[in-house]
Amino acid sequence: MLASRMPETDLNLLTALDALLAEGSVAGAARRLGLSASAMSRTLARLRAATGDPLLVRAGRGLVPTPHAALLQARVGELAHEVRAVLQPVAEGLDLTSLERVFTIRANEGFVDALAGRLVAAARLAAPGVRLRFAPKPDKDVRPLREGLIDLEIGVLGASGPEVRVQALFRDHFVGVVRRGHALMAGEITPERYAACSHVVTSRRGRWDGPVDEALAALGLRRHVVVMVPGFPAAMAVACTTDLVALVTHSFIRAEQERWLETAQAPVESFPLPVRTAAITISQLWHPRLDADPAHRWLRGLLLSTCRAWHHGLEESREGE
Repeated sequence: MLASRMPETDLNLLTALDALLAEGSVAGAARRLGLSASAMSRTLARLRAATGDPLLVRAGRGLVPTPHAALLQARVGELAHEVRAVLQPVAEGLDLTSLERVFTIRANEGFVDALAGRLVAAARLAAPGVRLRFAPKPDKDVRPLREGLIDLEIGVLGASGPEVRVQALFRDHFVGVVRRGHALMAGEITPERYAACSHVVTSRRGRWDGPVDEALAALGLRRHVVVMVPGFPAAMAVACTTDLVALVTHSFIRAEQERWLETAQAPVESFPLPVRTAAITISQLWHPRLDADPAHRWLRGLLLSTCRAWHHGLEESREGE
């Protein structure tokens, strides 16, 4: 007995369904795919027949997805991206001198302040037509990576999608920062003296405490946090003009100190924390659909080499202190 033939599947329907669910309208999907509204309507009819579900139904003047379509939406978007990646020809070689592309990198202020200039200089030297856009990082939501809104995410690995690729760039740690001439710098910085100061903390999520507070609590101590800011530059600006103690990464403050060497005396001083905290691993994250993209591979390699060369210099300077 002959096996029944597998029904043929039109992969164009997957792309059409992705557009319909993303746009929520026949007209919007038609514009997105460069089709006429009537052609998009016929495609929706084919999708309804193929799935046995209405998919999009009228609600007032618009369309809303059915429960089945809502369940399909995340999967359809992922599958559509994968299909395009599979069917797109891979370039034999990458001509960086003629490459014209915009890459969006999401990173916090500290990373941008410390390393954006170095990455831009290296990219312009190798690929003058490449443009880099550094996007703000209000959270660790994986959605922008999944939806292709950003090309790379830079930061500490948190809760992310299981499919997201991760590569460590360098390890970092926290240090304290105070204005030059601060009383804390006169003598040994003990946990007790450190905790007795008023502090400024950095947090995007509104958290007043962190690993330093846990380490102090283990010693029966508690610091007094009076200011919260969204990034390291703001924390250092507060420390420069007040008696508050800031907490920033070693990489950030060393990048600032390198710039100060070319100008006037540094307005702040840094010091090792009097309590032990875990090291921080800074990584780059990307969606797997970009794994095989030659230009994206080049960008990842450039970022890795730029970060590691810079961090190696930081470690050498640290050993010489």
